[in-house]
Amino acid sequence: MTEKSVLLIVGGGIAAYKALELVRLLRKAGIGVRPVLTAAGAEFVTPLSLAALAEAQVRSDLFSLTDEHQMGHIELSRAADLVVVVPATGDLMAKAANGLAGDLATTALLATDKPVLMAPAMNVRMWLHPATQRNLATLKADGVRFVGPDEGAMACGEFGPGRMAEPEAIFAAIVAMLAGEAAPSLTGRPLIGRRALVTAGPTLEPIDPVRFLSNRSSGKQGYAIAEALARLGAAVTLVSGPTALTAPPGVTRVNVETADEMLAACRAALPADIAVLVAAVADWKPAAAADRKLKKGADGPPALALTETPDILKTLSAPGPDRPRLVVGFAAETDDLEAHALAKLDRKGCDLIVANDVSGDVMGGAENAVALIRKNGIERWPRLPKAEVAARLARVFAESLIKGG
Repeated sequence: MTEKSVLLIVGGGIAAYKALELVRLLRKAGIGVRPVLTAAGAEFVTPLSLAALAEAQVRSDLFSLTDEHQMGHIELSRAADLVVVVPATGDLMAKAANGLAGDLATTALLATDKPVLMAPAMNVRMWLHPATQRNLATLKADGVRFVGPDEGAMACGEFGPGRMAEPEAIFAAIVAMLAGEAAPSLTGRPLIGRRALVTAGPTLEPIDPVRFLSNRSSGKQGYAIAEALARLGAAVTLVSGPTALTAPPGVTRVNVETADEMLAACRAALPADIAVLVAAVADWKPAAAADRKLKKGADGPPALALTETPDILKTLSAPGPDRPRLVVGFAAETDDLEAHALAKLDRKGCDLIVANDVSGDVMGGAENAVALIRKNGIERWPRLPKAEVAARLARVFAESLIKGG
């Protein structure tokens, strides 16, 4: 991605402020950004803030003597690998659909020979208006890809489809297109009517009333995935081991401590269309927990007899009427990451393994680097903030469900 670049057209609308966060995400991933700010967009974000985050000159004037003496709008439209419009207002979509070119942004769109991705944002009635829907159909027929809009509360006080997709979701679509994948063609909230089960955090397996076996999982990645799936419209049940995190908006959290409790809560959450088992479940537990605190003695530490905890991933992956249509496991490894993950995929019977190396600061940290392990291949992703990993994973899961019917 460090050799990729996008031409980012920032349209006018209150959602323009999200373009600044998108630029930050792109630059952090090493993707170059060449910003074009429309006159309407400049009413909401300043050229200075956009230039500072993009680390590049902001273009806005079609008739600039310095930029246009060598047909700068043509160079702009073709030098980048991808053209992204954020937010894509009703006005910009209408002009692009009808081939109008009255300013630098629309001229660049008309002159480009590169893929185009739009993130619409407008009032719900504007989005649902027949004219906008005609323009949407025209642009899709012309090969333009879309991410969003989402459904939710708007600055105008109304509620419905038209809210711009979150920067993480737009970023995920950009990365997919730059990687040569089909951009997610998911509009609105494609998981509405679907049920999702997500597990997160550690489990605590008691030794006695005050001690336990556990691990360093913070739950951040699982919580982020639960939130990302909810944003796509899924009804999400989050079965969580002990964490310091707050339940994401719109997510039903079920608190558990032990692996046995987590399995019971997962079974109670079925049926589900998708199960994403992120929790770092302890592999072993004491065969019998003491009913009082174990004391030091002259003979040294007591011997702990261990037994295996229930295999939640294998249980939910087993064929049967309650099996979710998509079961995703996580593999946290410190060595031979992909070999261990491939073996786990075969052993557990799930559809997909998300593998991550936890030998560094991943557990409890803010970032993650994952590889998607399927029977037909491995897809490696760069190190990204956990929220961005979650947004991209949610899109992958949604597309899998939709393609599967």
